[in-house]
Amino acid sequence: MEMLVAGSWRGAADGRIEEIRSPFDGRIVDTVPVATVKDAVAALDRAEIGARIQRSTPAHERVDILLRAAALADERAEDIAQTISAESGKPITEARGESSRSGNIIRLAAYEGSQLYGSSLPLDANAGTGLDKIGFTLRQPVGIVVAITPFNYPALLVLHKIAPALAAGNAVVLKPARATPLTALKLARCFVDAGLPPEALSVITGPGSSLGDVLVTDPRVRKVSFTGSTSVGTRISSIAGVKKLSLELGASCPVIILPDADLELAATAVASGGYVNAGQVCISVQRVIVDRRVEADFLDALVPKVEAIAVGDPRADGTRLGSLISVDEATRVQASIAAARQTGARVLTGGDRDGAVVSPAVVAGVDPRSPLSRDELFGPAVAVSSAQDIEGAIAQANDNDYGLGAGIFTNDVAGTVQAMRSIDAGNIHINWSPLWRADLMPYGGLKGSGVGKEGVRSAVQEMTEEKTIVLHGRPW
Repeated sequence: MEMLVAGSWRGAADGRIEEIRSPFDGRIVDTVPVATVKDAVAALDRAEIGARIQRSTPAHERVDILLRAAALADERAEDIAQTISAESGKPITEARGESSRSGNIIRLAAYEGSQLYGSSLPLDANAGTGLDKIGFTLRQPVGIVVAITPFNYPALLVLHKIAPALAAGNAVVLKPARATPLTALKLARCFVDAGLPPEALSVITGPGSSLGDVLVTDPRVRKVSFTGSTSVGTRISSIAGVKKLSLELGASCPVIILPDADLELAATAVASGGYVNAGQVCISVQRVIVDRRVEADFLDALVPKVEAIAVGDPRADGTRLGSLISVDEATRVQASIAAARQTGARVLTGGDRDGAVVSPAVVAGVDPRSPLSRDELFGPAVAVSSAQDIEGAIAQANDNDYGLGAGIFTNDVAGTVQAMRSIDAGNIHINWSPLWRADLMPYGGLKGSGVGKEGVRSAVQEMTEEKTIVLHGRPW
């Protein structure tokens, strides 16, 4: 499959290609170009033109294009789902759920991008200012947006960046994950076929190590939207220069379970939230902090639910857990679970590896200071620790470098309010796990989990600039 440079489907400047293989069985899904620095610069050159075209295009025309793109995404949802499953190892049922949201995200973005309201300013409230001046604000697109996306949600996380950017009137250069570029290219075709100005979107495929630096450091780029590891996000922030950044980075999401919680509900939520997409989700449940008075009962409820997760071929409708993105990642996850066992934790179920597949694991008695608890796992396992009371549980939840999502299970209103105010996380869920997201809600983390917000409305705001206008009725 060729990459997209300003409306032209083409190969790399030097002709190199690479195979995209299924992480589950190693079969070749397709090939893509290995873009060069020359290709990246060419995409930015064309994006300069695209930014001017987009800025001068009325919002209603941009809406029409995006609505056509959304309709095409709906029509092509099954093909996109098959592509997601093939290149990522995600179960086809999960892939269908992801692809089915694509059209709706584009439609949400189309609406939000057409609603760039300003506000009037009460200038006469300023001492010495009379009624002879009018102040207000205007929003305009930033210009060129560089979007860099990960492998784990190759449709949703692409669309959460490019759809708001295009809707707000920007041009976009997208660098999708090297492991999962095919989904991004098929989504890009929806926009091209819908009549998007050719220069408004490019999708270049290949190594982030060489392409990323070129894209994020270019002074013509006003906005970088990145989802990925904290280490790469830190590097981007150090080299990008003066531009707007949205960085959605790592996580180790906690769930607190208090004595008055509905343990059956909590176990159901953790058995879902810890293992969707083989745990390769930023807001996956990784740490479960249980009041020690109900720890045994909670584990009794959780383990059978985890053992019931069907593991197997991602193409089968009954599979709930497929492969990780690579054998190397599966080996790393298996080693993390084994290391926790060696330091005294108990592996109650799972943790075995077969190629890129790791069986879903529950690890109890985990030291909260251990790597399995503190570091981002990105795999199908939850680490269960205990706490004496709500204060201890919240302190344990906050004792981490990350702060993306969290959950708490309780029927106590006072405890709920305490959790809302005290837990340091960008998204807090009451009586459910952090693995829940509405596409319109603000989404982003605290601490090492990043800066800026996604979610369609928030993304549109982040991808526009605000100007203050003052109309002077008299020159004095």
